[in-house]
Amino acid sequence: MSARRIMTADEVRRAVVRISHEVVEKHAGTEGLVLIGIQRRGVPLARRLAAAISEHEAVELPVGALDITFYRDDLSMIAQQPLVKGTDIPFDLNDRTVVLVDDVLYTGRTIRAAMDALVDFGRPRAIRLAVLVDRGHRELPIRADHVGKNVPTSREEVVKVALEEIDGEDAVTIDRVADAVPEAIA
Repeated sequence: MSARRIMTADEVRRAVVRISHEVVEKHAGTEGLVLIGIQRRGVPLARRLAAAISEHEAVELPVGALDITFYRDDLSMIAQQPLVKGTDIPFDLNDRTVVLVDDVLYTGRTIRAAMDALVDFGRPRAIRLAVLVDRGHRELPIRADHVGKNVPTSREEVVKVALEEIDGEDAVTIDRVADAVPEAIA
């Protein structure tokens, strides 16, 4: 079975715009709002959300990048020398509403690690979650506040998000694990 495209570039763009409106609406404006993308594909998604919010609200929101590598509960299983992508949060998190942004929500373990990492940088008023794709199969009691697309999957499938900034195109595909490239497992 070859990869099946479940979101086109236009659908990705529309999802980001819709999420940007939802974020502002749920927060009742933009005051005290910051966006933090989880490395790797959450970072360009957070920047896109900020650009969309800027377009319709005429406000530049702070955007940061969060590397959760050393907060993962499976660190010993993924690599002897993990690839660290870097955290860049050049603003105060205290008393702010943080919107964590990621590409795919699966078991919830990435988000748990991200929340652990965030509290090392301050005490946000609230943490919300925006994801491009929610594929189900939670292992922890975590849910997204803003979702671009809910995609029912089996555990034998892999959801891969491609973004122009990293991969040269925008698309979301789904494939069987046996057919997928190992690094594509989300």
